Amino acid sequence: MDALEELKLGAEHLSKSFDSAFVFGSVTQYVLWMVIVLALVLIVVLVAAKKLALVPNSKFVNLIEYGYDFVRSDMGENAIGHGFERHIPFLATMFFFILIANFVGLVPGFKTPTGTISITWALAIISFVYFNYYGIKAKGGLGYLKSIAPSGLPVVMVPIIWFFELISLILRVLTLAVRLYGNMFAGHMVLGIFALATSVFIQAAITNMSVVTALPSIGWFALLVAMYALETLVAFLQAYVFTVLSAVYISLATSNH
Repeated sequence: MDALEELKLGAEHLSKSFDSAFVFGSVTQYVLWMVIVLALVLIVVLVAAKKLALVPNSKFVNLIEYGYDFVRSDMGENAIGHGFERHIPFLATMFFFILIANFVGLVPGFKTPTGTISITWALAIISFVYFNYYGIKAKGGLGYLKSIAPSGLPVVMVPIIWFFELISLILRVLTLAVRLYGNMFAGHMVLGIFALATSVFIQAAITNMSVVTALPSIGWFALLVAMYALETLVAFLQAYVFTVLSAVYISLATSNH
């Protein structure tokens, strides 16, 4: 079997490995990794809270505090404005869960919970329910429904704009879920392909004892390193985008516009 044929078979196997396989009972691999990530988030928060000090001397605590301040100022205060403090626990929880989940998936052999649409749907629905709840709480049920259409429109245009704004509001849950899932799934699939290609061509070079055959493996390895660095950035950016969009939606739901 030549390297290209082996690469094709390996890619098919790799694609199947991303399916939601059951590990035991009705628990899929992604649900299992979600529980693991939840435990990791809890450990990170508890350890950081235990080591809190007026003048932090731990790099780990400094990193967590920096992350929390980043959520508080950039996603909370800047995106929401007045009354942002009450939403920081929700936003910080979302940010750290998605961030850790994304980074866990970068470890070879591990899976990221955000790599399946069911988990990202759940996260998106939580965000959707949250900002709508606070919108209704701030304006009342009828007031919130009226606020879906911007104020100041001609009377005849209100029903039309309201309908399109309602569709846009509902689609937010879809865009939150699909954006996170699509980026994480595609990124990990590309990493898997590059890692597989590197492995296949290295094995072919060893088998054939050929320097020429080894050259493609060097190229694939360079691409793998570059993509791994890019995917690390994407893992952070997707956690940021999901959280900051949730903050923007909270602002839109609770403010007068």
